[in-house]
Amino acid sequence: MLNFSTLWVIYLGNFVGTGLVWVYVARSYPNFGAARFWCAGSFVVAAGAGISLLRGVVDPLVPILLGNGVMVLASCLCVMGVQRFYDRPVAWRASALIVGGTLTGLAFFAVGRDDMPARIVVYSLAQSIPLLLALPLLLSRRIGRGGPGARMAGYLALVMIALYVIRSVACLLRVDGEVSFVGFNVLQAVLIALLMFMAMAWNFSFLLMAIDRLRGEVAALALVDDLTGVANRRHLLQRLTEQCALSLRTQKPFALLAIDLDGFKLINDSYGHAAGDECLRQFTRAAQSRLRPGDMLARAGGDEFCIVLPATGLHEGAVIARRILEACRDAAAACAPGDIPVAASIGVAQWQPSIGIYPERLIAAADQALYAAKHDGKNRYAVCDHAPPLVPVSEETLVPMRTVA
Repeated sequence: MLNFSTLWVIYLGNFVGTGLVWVYVARSYPNFGAARFWCAGSFVVAAGAGISLLRGVVDPLVPILLGNGVMVLASCLCVMGVQRFYDRPVAWRASALIVGGTLTGLAFFAVGRDDMPARIVVYSLAQSIPLLLALPLLLSRRIGRGGPGARMAGYLALVMIALYVIRSVACLLRVDGEVSFVGFNVLQAVLIALLMFMAMAWNFSFLLMAIDRLRGEVAALALVDDLTGVANRRHLLQRLTEQCALSLRTQKPFALLAIDLDGFKLINDSYGHAAGDECLRQFTRAAQSRLRPGDMLARAGGDEFCIVLPATGLHEGAVIARRILEACRDAAAACAPGDIPVAASIGVAQWQPSIGIYPERLIAAADQALYAAKHDGKNRYAVCDHAPPLVPVSEETLVPMRTVA
């Protein structure tokens, strides 16, 4: 027969240790709300394990009601952590109903009618309901935010539900003998030990979920421009490579806008870099106000920006360029005395089969149009409607383009 006192001590120590880890995570990442629920769940499990160690020492109602009720509360807290992880409303009311129903059922089959198998069924059902609530989030491919840790948690939840069902059925059918408060048969003892280890593994899967989320946030930060909050050059090249490959496969074009702020160096030299930074942010706000869902604004470097326009032809790209210029002019007209107006020149280019999977060719075409817009007076856009040049563009080699003020 398994030594359950030793198992409960291991169980308690494990969850105290992971609870301390969650304390550190919650303090280090205060915006990661799921960590607080998982931290509370770990310590509540440890408290339930401590109460269960009192079996045979105190009144039997203490571990039956308080111990089991605390264990069910811990499961609810863990599931609420999963809900917070996926930015879903936390089910406080459902958790209260589950814990209240558990205590009522256990009290009825302990005080009103002493029925050990029925208490096991009540407890198993109470532990299975929170697991079932978490499954749609953990195993949903549509959400796709948990990664390997979430899949591990989902699979472990399925295994635990199966073990609770087996335990309940075996107890009701008296498989391997009777079960009493002071002793379990071999099958029940093995199932309890498996459930304890599954619960510990489930808690570790939450740590993996946290690592997946934090690692994803760090990776996202590597693709964002710190000053303006839009995509940076690395993200731009990544997106252009993907779009070029998609267009080559489907033969559907997309457009690219190359943008340069007019007189930006003079603004930096005359008013300082803080004023220049504010001009970059001001342009970002103006441009984003004219973009569609799915369009990507990126800062290529300095005062240079690019906008990727998926499933967009040259004419529609020119329309969006005109709207961005209008937004900049409206912002300039609304400037208070002392504010610095922002103006921009834009080059518009469209992916063509000759570009293939090489985004630098499309960038060169958009840059050539941008150069033409600058050459014709700035604060306007130009359209490149031919194949991109294979040599650097100079004033002598500039190809005539359609330029619009």
